[in-house]
Amino acid sequence: MKLTSKGKATRNRIIKGAATHLRSDEPGTMTLEDVQSITGTSRGQLFHYFPGGKEELLLAVARHEADQVLDDQQPHLGALRSWSAWERWRESVLARYRLQGANCPLGTLMDAVGNTPGAAEVSQSLLARWQGFIAAGVREMQAAGEITNDVDAERTAIAFITGIQGGVQMLRVTGSIDHLEAMFDVLLAHLRGTNLAPVTSPL
Repeated sequence: MKLTSKGKATRNRIIKGAATHLRSDEPGTMTLEDVQSITGTSRGQLFHYFPGGKEELLLAVARHEADQVLDDQQPHLGALRSWSAWERWRESVLARYRLQGANCPLGTLMDAVGNTPGAAEVSQSLLARWQGFIAAGVREMQAAGEITNDVDAERTAIAFITGIQGGVQMLRVTGSIDHLEAMFDVLLAHLRGTNLAPVTSPL
């Protein structure tokens, strides 16, 4: 769909309004009526910009939130070239989830969208981009001689993402970011070579 500048602004306002609602403490089951009330749009406008209805809107919001996950970690995530940069990235992730609290909007969205075509691709694209940034950071540090070359950059990136996602699940259960902090402390110490042996690829 080709949109005018005004149309793009309206569509983005609807997406951001729905995202804000889903970030609230108790979003419940979001309805199109909720979105109309939040964004000041009519039902006709919603179906003009999202002809597939609620599922299409939720997918658009999921893409927005996926982009936001990475945007919130920048510029640190894209510049992991020193230990101080890795620490700043750690703090940016912890700050996001400390502010966000136990409600994970992306998780809530993906639960709501379920098996809708395109839902899996949103998650897969986010994880691939996220993994790429972290792996690139490991390679930058290897090139600088700060991380040994026997560390597998891709597997290390996977470990970080898995740890973050696991920490977020624990946050949703406990309301505490302690698990996220512990994951970062252990993996960063691991990369510095202070406590654990390097991560290597299996034979």
